Amino acid sequence: MSPTHLNAETPAQLQARHQAWRQAREAELSGPESWLGLAGLYWLEPGANPVGSAGENSVILPRGPARLGALDWEGEAGVYWRPASPGETRREPGGAGAAASADGSPVPADPWAQPLADDREGRPDRVCLGGLVFFLIRRGERLGVRVRDLDWVATRPFGGVPTYPFDPAWRLTGRWEPLEPPQTLLVPDVTGEERPVTVDHGARFTVAGEDYQLLPQSVGPDGVLLVFREWGSGRETYGGGRFLHCPPPEGGRILLDFNRAYNPPCAFTPFATCPLPPPENWLPLAIPAGERKWDGHP
Repeated sequence: MSPTHLNAETPAQLQARHQAWRQAREAELSGPESWLGLAGLYWLEPGANPVGSAGENSVILPRGPARLGALDWEGEAGVYWRPASPGETRREPGGAGAAASADGSPVPADPWAQPLADDREGRPDRVCLGGLVFFLIRRGERLGVRVRDLDWVATRPFGGVPTYPFDPAWRLTGRWEPLEPPQTLLVPDVTGEERPVTVDHGARFTVAGEDYQLLPQSVGPDGVLLVFREWGSGRETYGGGRFLHCPPPEGGRILLDFNRAYNPPCAFTPFATCPLPPPENWLPLAIPAGERKWDGHP
């Protein structure tokens, strides 16, 4: 959509499009792959990391055998799954492995002969046990294991996220301005780590005659991700800030529809590793638009 037509739709059209977006968002959160279905996050140590439902394991599953097997981190060779009972678990390839399976490449006789792919290249390989899956995530030099319960909805039905009423006044056309020189942000996350992010543009917008700027967490072909706090954070909205995904800027303009400001994964689970808003993105104003604080945190 051209920036000159960012707000050309009628209020009824904007409301209908926003409602469709909300329905898709709620469907995602209530589905089997929702962040609400995470059942654990564990950081691996070099060597064997036992996995199972018993409390002495390094990776504890919510159900299943007391000892299902072990994740063996063999340094640069990678992490291998060593099942206690062959055939009890199934490998679901992700990333390059999924592409290889789709093109008819031979399937190895031993599905665990190759190391598990983590999430650096997209979707990781998954180890499956019925409705439970677990997979590797890499955060800097650390390797973690996420456990997901695909059957979570059966025991914890999701009632939705409270939101502010849709308000077209919070659908803003901002300026996508170059930064000279580019700026390096230290972006913290909920685990206490910091990641440097270099940005060369900022999104500048005006509210009630005052100018504000947000710096992007990431910029790509599918748009711009902004992570921000505002005066309502911790009271009306999630204390760890909210995310806003904007369409790709065009002609020096960027659409900031704060009605689509949404809660990060960490608002729904303690097993996520969300970035937090850097101090540069702490806005000195209230933004009563988008998702509000969700009180169903496990």
